[in-house]
Amino acid sequence: MNDIDAWVWWLVGAAALGIGLVVTAMPELGMLAAAGVAAAVAAALGGDIVVQVLVFVAVSAALVAVVRPIAARHRSQRPQLASGVEALKGRQAVVLERVDASGGRIKLAGEVWSARALDTGHTYEVGQEVDVVDIEGATAIVM
Repeated sequence: MNDIDAWVWWLVGAAALGIGLVVTAMPELGMLAAAGVAAAVAAALGGDIVVQVLVFVAVSAALVAVVRPIAARHRSQRPQLASGVEALKGRQAVVLERVDASGGRIKLAGEVWSARALDTGHTYEVGQEVDVVDIEGATAIVM
């Protein structure tokens, strides 16, 4: 054990954390692996064990403090490119057949859709523009 330099042990530890990252998909393990590589560099440059541990702790803390909030912010954002029915919500359509609470037809994104009014007391006449607020199955809910 004394035959192997400290920097090799740090790299072995970093590799083990990297494997843990791949197996568990926990990004924190990747940050700890990067800190292990930084500690290996400190060991290769001749730093004693105290310096190596301080480098490991400082880099770990910095990465966790900086990267985690950024990752959490990106994770909570809605996708920028909506597709499918999500892309149709909020678009405008033209009434082809009178639309009321019981039904009707609209032209939405170049296609004819069945539709019904969101407000049960409201009616939309042919040629009128409406806004799509939701899609339920194959029926557009408009207002």
